[in-house]
Amino acid sequence: MKILNFGSLNCDYVYSVHHMVEAGETLASSKMETFPGGKGLNQSIALARAGAPVSHAGLLGEDGDFLLDIASSSGVDCSLIERVDGRTGHAIIQLDRTGQNCILLYGGSNRRITEEYIERVLTHFGPGDLLLMQNEINLPERIVELAHEKGLVIALNPSPCDDAILSIDLNKVSFLILNEVEGAMLSGEPDLEKAPDVLLQKYPHMKIVLTLGKEGAVYMDKDTRCHHPIFPVETVDTTGAGDTFTGYFLTSMLENMPAEEGLKLASAASAIAVSRMGAASSIPTRKEVEDFLKERT
Repeated sequence: MKILNFGSLNCDYVYSVHHMVEAGETLASSKMETFPGGKGLNQSIALARAGAPVSHAGLLGEDGDFLLDIASSSGVDCSLIERVDGRTGHAIIQLDRTGQNCILLYGGSNRRITEEYIERVLTHFGPGDLLLMQNEINLPERIVELAHEKGLVIALNPSPCDDAILSIDLNKVSFLILNEVEGAMLSGEPDLEKAPDVLLQKYPHMKIVLTLGKEGAVYMDKDTRCHHPIFPVETVDTTGAGDTFTGYFLTSMLENMPAEEGLKLASAASAIAVSRMGAASSIPTRKEVEDFLKERT
C-alpha cells in the first residue's frame, strides 16, 4: 500500500503573547519565530517519523524551500510537490503563556490546486492505496471524488471544519479523524458522548476517531469502541499536536495494531509534541515515542 497525503504546506509565524489579542487591542509580543507547518505537511512528517512510507502532494510558492528541506529530511517523498508563482501559504499564530494558540490562515499556494494537477498526482496511485486529506487546500471534494473512482482508501481529517467540508461525500471516506468541534459540526450532535454514535449511524462503514483534548481520544467502528486518556505533560505549544496524533494513529492502522494500542501510540506522540515548540518541528520520531512509553510502563 502506498500513502498519498494531498495537503497544505505552510510557513508558521508564531508570536508569543501574554494573552490572545482582543478586538480593538494592540498587543506586544515577547517573541516571534518561524516554523514549518500546515496540516498537510505536519501529517506527512508525522507519518514518516512514525515509520510509514508517504508521498506528499501540494503546491509551494516562491518562499517555501525550507518546507521541502524538513519534509525530505524526515523521510517524506516530495517528488509530487510542484511550484507556482506567488507566496506559499502561511499561518499567523498567537501562542499564550499556557501553551494555547489562536491561528489565522492565508491560503497562498495552497488555494491554487487545479484539476489537472490532481489528475497528474493520482496517476501514481491505484486501488488499495491510502489518500489522506485535510481542509487547507481548495478542491477537496474533487480530490476525494477522483481518488474514490481510482479505488483509493480515503482518510479525512476535516480541519478546519467549514462549508468546504460539507461538499465532500463522506460516504466515500473510510477513516474520519476529528476533534470535538468538528465532531459536533458533522454529526449535528452537541453531546460529545453521542457524536461518534450519530456519525456511525450515518456512515456504518467508517472507522472514527474523536480527539477530546484533556479527555483523551475515542475510537469507534461497527464492532469496536475504546478510549485512551492523555499522557500528562507540561504543555509548551499545542500547535500540530492533532496532526501528530493523526499521522501516528493512521500508521498504527497500517501496521494492523488493535485500535486501543493505536490510540496509545498516537496519544504518546501528541504528548511529546505539546511539550515542544513549533508544529512540524515538534513531531517526535518513532523511537522517541517508544522510549516515552517504556518510561511510563
